Amino acid sequence: MSDKNLKRIVIEPVTRVEGHGKVSLLMDEENNIKQARLHIVEFRGFERFIIGRPYWEVPVLVQRLCGICPVSHHLAAAKAMDLIVGVDKLTPTAEKMRRLMHYGQTFQSHVLHFFHLCSPDLLFGFDADPAIRNVIGVAQKHPELAVQGVMMRKYGQEIIKATAGKKIHGTGAIPGGVNKNLSIAERDEFLKDIDQMLEWSLGALKIAKDYSVENLELAKEFGSFDSNHMSLVREDGALDLYHGNLRAIDKDGNKIFDQVDYQNYADYIAEEVRDWSYMKFPFIKSIGPEKGWYRVGPLARINTCDFIDTPLAEKERQEFMALTNGKPNNMTLAYHWTRMIEVLHSAEKIKELLNDSDLQGKDLVVTGKRREEAVGLIEAPRGTLFHHYKVDKNDQVTMANLIVSTTNNNIPMNEAVKKVAQVHLSGKPEITEGLLNHIEVAIRAYDPCLSCATHALGKMPLAISLFNYKGELVDKKTKE
Repeated sequence: MSDKNLKRIVIEPVTRVEGHGKVSLLMDEENNIKQARLHIVEFRGFERFIIGRPYWEVPVLVQRLCGICPVSHHLAAAKAMDLIVGVDKLTPTAEKMRRLMHYGQTFQSHVLHFFHLCSPDLLFGFDADPAIRNVIGVAQKHPELAVQGVMMRKYGQEIIKATAGKKIHGTGAIPGGVNKNLSIAERDEFLKDIDQMLEWSLGALKIAKDYSVENLELAKEFGSFDSNHMSLVREDGALDLYHGNLRAIDKDGNKIFDQVDYQNYADYIAEEVRDWSYMKFPFIKSIGPEKGWYRVGPLARINTCDFIDTPLAEKERQEFMALTNGKPNNMTLAYHWTRMIEVLHSAEKIKELLNDSDLQGKDLVVTGKRREEAVGLIEAPRGTLFHHYKVDKNDQVTMANLIVSTTNNNIPMNEAVKKVAQVHLSGKPEITEGLLNHIEVAIRAYDPCLSCATHALGKMPLAISLFNYKGELVDKKTKE
C-alpha cells in the first residue's frame, strides 16, 4: 500500500516541551499504525553562524541556542576553548566554580520540567481535562507543590547568577578558567537554604518513584523498548555530570565501549541526516545506523554509571536498579524517576561545593600553548552534549559541530512515539485529546529541547486532521 492510500494524523506543535516539533502518523484502512515520526521543523544553523567568530566569543555566543539550557552550551564550549588555549587542567577554584554552575543548572532545569511540564500528567492522568492538566491546575490543586517547584527553580537560578554573572546567558566561564569566585556572603546565603532544597528534592523524588512503582505495568509498555545507553562516567565508573569519559552499554548492560576520551568521539559516533527532520540521527559506528542508536539523559546516566558519589542519591539509585535486578531499565517513563534522583544528587553536590574553601580562591585562569582543534563534552540535563571546534591561526572558528542532547535521543523519541501510537491509537477511528496527549507524554518523558532555542510566549494551538484512505477529511479537532 502506498503512502497515498494511508490516513495521516498530524500533531503540531507538540506541547509542554522546550522548542517546536510535530508528530505525523500514517494509518491503513483498518486504522493500524504504519509509520510514526517526530519531526523537528525549525532550522537554526548555529554551526554556520559561529564560523568566522573569534574563539573567545564562542562560550557566550552559543548560549543563544537556548534560553532553557544556556549554561550547558556555555560550559561545553568553554571546555573546548580551554583546550584551544592549551589548558588541560583548570585551577581548583575554576573547576569547582564551573561545577557549582553546572549543578545549579541541572537542579533548576530538572525541577522546571518535573513541576511545570510533566507533573500535570502524573498528578491528574493522561486523559484528564486539559483545562486542569497544566501548571495552573497543579497550582490550584497542589499549591504546596507549586510553591516548592518555584522556590527550587529560583534557588538553582540564583546559583547560576552567582557563578555565571546572570541567570540566563552568563559570562562566568572563559577560555582557561572563570572570571569570578564565590564570595563568603554569597556562600552563606546559599547554605542557609540548602537543607530545605534537599528535603524538597527527596519529596519530589518520592512522587516520581511512587508513581512509577504504582503504575509499573503501564510503565513497562508505555513507549518502552530495549536500547543502548550512553553517558560520561568518571574513571572509577561514578556518575559525573561535568566531566569524564564516554561509556556505552547495550540493553543488557554489556559495555559497547568504555572510558573513551571524548576528543576521539568521532571514531565511535557517526551522524545521519534524513529528509523529514532538521535534527540529525547519531549512531554507534561499530553497530551501524539501524541498531546503533542509543539513549542519553537521566535514564541512560543511571543505567551506565557504577555508582553515585553522594549518599542519598546512591541509596535511591540502588533502589531504582533493584527494580530490574541490576540490569538496565529500558522503560521510557522511568526517565522521571531518574531525573529526580539527579535533582537530589545535584542538591547534595551543591552543598558539598558550598562548604569547599576553594570557591573563595583567587587563582582563576590558566594559559598554555594554542591548539587548533578541540572537543568539549558535558552531561547537560537532557543528556550528553558535544561541542567540536576548529580554530585557525587568526583565532577564528573555521568548523563547528554540535550534537545536542536531544539529537542523541532523536531515534529513541521516534521509537517511543511509534510504540505509544501502536498500542493506544491503532484501531481507534475517533480522535480524542487524551489519546493525542498519550503521544505527547512519551515525548515529554525525554524532556526534549526540540530546537535548543527559547520559544515564544503565547498560545501554542494544536490542530489535528484525520483523513481516510481516500484522502477525505473524516475528523478534525483543535485546541488552544
